[in-house]
Amino acid sequence: MISKPFKINEKILDDDMSLAELESEQGLSDEIIAKRKKGLLRTGYTTGTSAAAATKAALIAITDPKVNTSQVELTLPKGKVVKLDIAWTVIHENNNSVTCAVIKDGGDDPDVTNGAEICSTISINDKRGYISIEGGKGVGRVTRPGLGLDMGSAAINPIPRMMIEKVIKEVGFKILQDKGITATISVPNGEVIAKKTDNPRLGIIGGISILGTSGIVYPYSTASFAASIKQSLDIAMTLGSDMVILTTGGRSEEYAKQIFNNNPDYSFIQMGDFSGYTIKQCMNRKLRKVIIAGFIGKLTKMAMGVKQTHVRGSHVSMEFMANLASQCTTSNTIIKDIKEANTARHVSEIIIKNNIPDFFDLICKYTYIQMNNYAENKLDIFVLMFDFNGAICGIYPSFPLKNIK
Repeated sequence: MISKPFKINEKILDDDMSLAELESEQGLSDEIIAKRKKGLLRTGYTTGTSAAAATKAALIAITDPKVNTSQVELTLPKGKVVKLDIAWTVIHENNNSVTCAVIKDGGDDPDVTNGAEICSTISINDKRGYISIEGGKGVGRVTRPGLGLDMGSAAINPIPRMMIEKVIKEVGFKILQDKGITATISVPNGEVIAKKTDNPRLGIIGGISILGTSGIVYPYSTASFAASIKQSLDIAMTLGSDMVILTTGGRSEEYAKQIFNNNPDYSFIQMGDFSGYTIKQCMNRKLRKVIIAGFIGKLTKMAMGVKQTHVRGSHVSMEFMANLASQCTTSNTIIKDIKEANTARHVSEIIIKNNIPDFFDLICKYTYIQMNNYAENKLDIFVLMFDFNGAICGIYPSFPLKNIK
């Protein structure tokens, strides 16, 4: 049989659990927090679980078309047994191929794949004992190394692939004694959905990825974003980059690309709100150099020691900013104005209006200190701050922008 044995990698499964700290820190609305505390948030199923369930239903239907496949029972990687509804079944001509679909139910998680049709087409061939798992329409193709998937292959991650293979071996056991089985996973609207994901950035083209480690979607989990950060770092390293430019979002990345225009696209990584986590990942991968680029609000939170800059209640401290300002000016009026400012942007306006030197550099310095602590002094870190027009207003330590590599 041309396939690897079904074996779950426990380390892969435990990766998501290691993100518990990030999950508990996540900035959520009062309503969501209240529901979470009461255990009222509904979990859902990953695209990988959906694909495995659709595969099982299609195998059952092709084995015995008279069997009701409106619902199937599936065992998840850690042993939990769940039941998933099958949206529809189509038995193709000559009864040699069957397609079943599951409507992806993400529970209360606001994931873009929620409600997508995840389809599996089972076809029989003459290659005795042969199992093939393919990607069809709406499932992305891998165009960059570093994702742990073969170049050109369908973006079906290891755990979902093993779940699908396990189902094929169990339900299709009798078929495999004489024939081969191909499962083709497709997502009719996958190419459109993928534009709302990080897949284009990761070099996964033409559709979504079939994902999941535990098989369960936990509402408002940081796992998918954290996985994207790790994948982006792995791609950069695989393609030869030992330096990355970390930004807090699309606008700061756009400005950073104008400055570091000699650096390849894959070396720019949006870390979002997870600065501490991202720096730890850079350190673990033994990167040589990291540039952090952002605006005053996020950088001030980093300077304050906030690892996850969208933490609920982690507002920029005007007291902290006033203390920094006191190192740059002796004006009690200015310091008082900063303490009474509404936002970090308001503070920047006060600083610019009064021409206070070195303030923005000082925020960069404290950001550097905090990030260097997370990196255990094992990375060369540089921090720069943009004003809201894209000009650099702060930097630490000083370095030649155009020539850095």
